Amino acid sequence: MTLDLLFSILAGVLLAVGFLGTFLPILPGAPLAWVGLLLSYFSKYNKISILILVITGLIAVAVSIVDNIFPVIMTRKTGGSKAASIGSTIGLIIGFFTGPAGIIFGPFIGALAGELIQTKGDFSLSLKSAWGAFLGFLCGSGLKMISVLIFIFIYIVSFIR
Repeated sequence: MTLDLLFSILAGVLLAVGFLGTFLPILPGAPLAWVGLLLSYFSKYNKISILILVITGLIAVAVSIVDNIFPVIMTRKTGGSKAASIGSTIGLIIGFFTGPAGIIFGPFIGALAGELIQTKGDFSLSLKSAWGAFLGFLCGSGLKMISVLIFIFIYIVSFIR
C-alpha cells in the first residue's frame, strides 16, 4: 500500500469520524473533517487546491466557535442560566446511549432539568430556557453537519476527478 492510498483512506476515515462529531460533543467534528481534507491534499488520489483548504479551514474554525457560543447565546436570550447549557450537554451525552430519540430530546430534557435545579422548580421559566438551549444546540449541530457534509462532498468530488 502506498502512502498516497493510505492518506486518502485515512482522510475518508477522519471525514466519517468528523461527521460523527457533528452530534457527539466529545469529538470536534468540523476540525477532524478538515484534517481529513488536509490529508487528502497530500494524496495523488485526490485533487484539492490550497484555496479550498484555506476556505474550508476558516469555515471549520468559524463553525467550531459558533457551535460553542450559539447554545449559550440562545439560552441567555430565553432567560436561561449556565445550568441549562450544562444540562443540555449532559442530556446529549446520556441521550446518545438511548438512540436517535435520545440524541434529539436528551439536550432539551437535560437543559430543563438543569434549569429546574437552578430556578428551584420554576417550570415556566425552566421550560423557556430549556427551549432556548435546545434551539441553540440544534442550530449549532445543524451548522456543523452542513459544513462537514460539504467537506465530505469536496473529498468525494476530489477523488472522482
